[in-house]
Amino acid sequence: MRELLEAVAAGEVSPEAAEAELAGYATGDAGRFDAARERRSGVPEAVLADGKTTEEVADLAATAVETTGRALVTRADEATTATVRDRIETDHPEATVVVDDRAGVLAVHGPDFEAPDLDATVGVVTAGTSDAVPAGEAAAVLREMGATVERTDDIGVASMARVVDALDDLRDRDVLIVAAGREGALPTVLAGLVDVPIIGLPVSTGYGHGGEGKAALEGMIQSCTALSVVNIDAGFTAGVQAGLIARQIDRERN
Repeated sequence: MRELLEAVAAGEVSPEAAEAELAGYATGDAGRFDAARERRSGVPEAVLADGKTTEEVADLAATAVETTGRALVTRADEATTATVRDRIETDHPEATVVVDDRAGVLAVHGPDFEAPDLDATVGVVTAGTSDAVPAGEAAAVLREMGATVERTDDIGVASMARVVDALDDLRDRDVLIVAAGREGALPTVLAGLVDVPIIGLPVSTGYGHGGEGKAALEGMIQSCTALSVVNIDAGFTAGVQAGLIARQIDRERN
């Protein structure tokens, strides 16, 4: 502890980084950032932009980079993305910022950050183009956890030929996340055709009775094939679950 305090006094370690090292979290104007989450659970801490001001998100993102070397922001709109970029350029000019505008995800890496690298491949599958937003969120989380991500898009059951054409590739994946709206049939169909774990990701597309993802969620929960299911549009959760499976696969292989 004395060495850490001396480093803070010498300006070699920031107070935020020292607090994170001692307490496991860092406290800023926007709240507390769980800097020890990845070390504790294998899951990178993410900043959910929903419900926060752009300044609060930027403050938490800057704290994340300061204490862990990276930041992951989800559900970010255009204004939030711009504010986070400006804050990172000011506080951490050597950091890199990667933005997936469609998925609303920002990943920031400091110059000394060493990304994990897992010997495992996760397939992220969509039934249609409308499912791309939560699927993209899942893919972003997986990349941050170190898994190789392979996308297979627009193979919904309205044309089974598309499903059949993709089967050989999908059977080579270690885990599959399958995003589908409407009645949510694609995960059930694939779970009867491939021998890898499938995580169903219901999407809030569709309209009328059972719209906004309700029919997709209920259909996946009631599936007669073996699959796991996350909540509607819960791309982050699906990505984390697949990432944890990928970590175990990597450990067995190495």
